Amino acid sequence: MEPMHDDQIAVTAEQVTALVANQCPALAGLEVVPAEGAGTVNAVYRIGEEVTARFPLRRDEPAQVVERLRREMAASAEFALACPVAAPEPLELGRPGHGYPLPWMTQSWLPGSPASPTSWERSADLARDLADVVGHLRGWVRRGRQFRGSGRGGVLSDHDAWVDECIRRSEGLLDTDAMRTVWSRFRRLPREDPDAMCHGDLIPSNVLVDDGRLTGVLDTGGFQAADPALDLVAAWHLFDAGPRDQLRRDLDCSELQWERGKAWAFQQAAGAYWYYRQSNDAMADMGRTTLERLLRADG
Repeated sequence: MEPMHDDQIAVTAEQVTALVANQCPALAGLEVVPAEGAGTVNAVYRIGEEVTARFPLRRDEPAQVVERLRREMAASAEFALACPVAAPEPLELGRPGHGYPLPWMTQSWLPGSPASPTSWERSADLARDLADVVGHLRGWVRRGRQFRGSGRGGVLSDHDAWVDECIRRSEGLLDTDAMRTVWSRFRRLPREDPDAMCHGDLIPSNVLVDDGRLTGVLDTGGFQAADPALDLVAAWHLFDAGPRDQLRRDLDCSELQWERGKAWAFQQAAGAYWYYRQSNDAMADMGRTTLERLLRADG
């Protein structure tokens, strides 16, 4: 498939093997294989049976990447304490080398298979499990933290330019008239809930499942205070109507909070199909499936 990003860095198993041997000697000689999943920000390699290495895919200044990875490692360590199911534990921070230009990191490996947008779409058990996780995260002590920046989890209308671009680029691929209609309503939704701690990216590839039950949550470095509706994207990325309703009941969502969760799912899905349709099948499938669910529910 094509690279996902114009500035994408190629990462090979040979580079990973050499970097691990030089900088993590305790792991030297272990098998190195690409990890299954739909990663868009990092190339992820499994090292032996207990460790993964994450390599940022997009070019940036190494000093900025170091600071970002340190923040992500701190957030991941806190998330592992807050989450009622398994989450990766951050391990070591690596340095550039062997042709790879950026810092990188290792973390613990978790068993389980990543979900897809439809693999467990009728599972009320998985919906209950995810509601339990979201509830635990919301109950984690915020310590005065508030959402900062302009990403998902703040003000919906801040994303107008991005959504407009996504809709324009989706012409001929998706029902863009319906997309414009629902975003014109979503972007005006007010806010009633204070910030709460959120995972921030509960997409199918970050949800590990075994026999229909949640076994772990991945990509936890974005754990932060945000609109509590943000983690409701999981309802639309993963489930049909019945399990969605189960998740909503378990979290006792207000009508407004539920609608804002739909809005965040729309904002995320709007870009996934056109951006990844030639480079990442799993992300493109998520974008298309989530938009179909949202537009069907809003029709």
